[in-house]
Amino acid sequence: MRISARLLALAVPLGLLGGAYISQYVFGLYPCEMCWWQRYPHFAALVLALIGLVQPGQKLWVWLAGLAILASGLIGGFHAGVEYNWWEGITGCATVAQAGGDPLAAILDAPIVRCDVAPWTLFGISLAGFNFLISTTGALAIFALLRREGAKA
Repeated sequence: MRISARLLALAVPLGLLGGAYISQYVFGLYPCEMCWWQRYPHFAALVLALIGLVQPGQKLWVWLAGLAILASGLIGGFHAGVEYNWWEGITGCATVAQAGGDPLAAILDAPIVRCDVAPWTLFGISLAGFNFLISTTGALAIFALLRREGAKA
């Protein structure tokens, strides 16, 4: 198997999760519930990609990592559609309570993060939209690299 598919399966979720945590902890862009939904498949993809690196002869782990990355991208596409008002999303909101002090005050003072409002955009594309674009493109590239390697065997 080509090292590029394995490295791409590791780099895509690592980069996107890194960006998500930087935007959360450095720039104060707290994730909504659907933002968290997009992170979970990337966590799984990281584990699967690491197993794929440790066991390089087994393509299954990289295929599964690619599927997890694709799942995150599709969730991001749904979330972006909610942000752009193309369809209705969930009705609940997520909050992040700060540690320390009065727990009730922390909950009440926590920012309410709406899933239907993009807190940041670049060229009209939200973070969920970027996750859709990067994850789906990355997953398709992983699949293409894996198939190409399979055709050469």
